[in-house]
Parts: sequence; structure tokens; C-alpha cells
Amino acid sequence: MIKHLSKQDNFGEEIQGKLVLVDFFATWCGPCSMLAPVIEDLDKEMEIKVIKVDVDELPAVAQKFRVMSIPTLVLFKDGKPVNVATGYMPLENLRNFVK
Repeated sequence: MIKHLSKQDNFGEEIQGKLVLVDFFATWCGPCSMLAPVIEDLDKEMEIKVIKVDVDELPAVAQKFRVMSIPTLVLFKDGKPVNVATGYMPLENLRNFVK
């Protein structure tokens, strides 16, 4: 399930769970647009919660995790960040990132 985080959502509550992949992106970002269908494919084949955070709409969340470039992916396990990657990656690399 892919969820687009809004200002009304509580980020801290959303990242609780076994595995949560957070995609920090912007609508104007080319590599972000290239990564979006790859994340959708991953979501279809793996049981993982995916949260998309638009850095223009929620800059405080991006700043909290020191997101300096996009796309940035942060993998959370039980509410704690366990892996970080920036830039586009193909599906096979994304699978390995999540494992």
C-alpha cells in the first residue's frame, strides 16, 4: 500500500511497523518520476508499507531526516531508520535495499 503523507498525518505513527519504506520526492524531480513506477512494482510484489513524502509540502519532515537531495529513500524497521539511499535505482537494487 502506498500512502501519500499529508500535513494532517502523524509521521511518527506512520513509520511504526515491521518495514516501512519512505520515499522523499518532489513533483518537479525527474529522477523521482523515474523511481515512482519502480516503487509501485515493489509495492505489488512485497508486503511493505510505502509512504511518499513531498519535500515541498512537508519540509520539516525532510529536514528531520537530513534529506539533501531527492529522491531519498529511508527504510524504517519498528520506527527506526535502518537504511538510506539517494537517487534512482532499478527494481533489483530496490529489492536488495529493502531486504
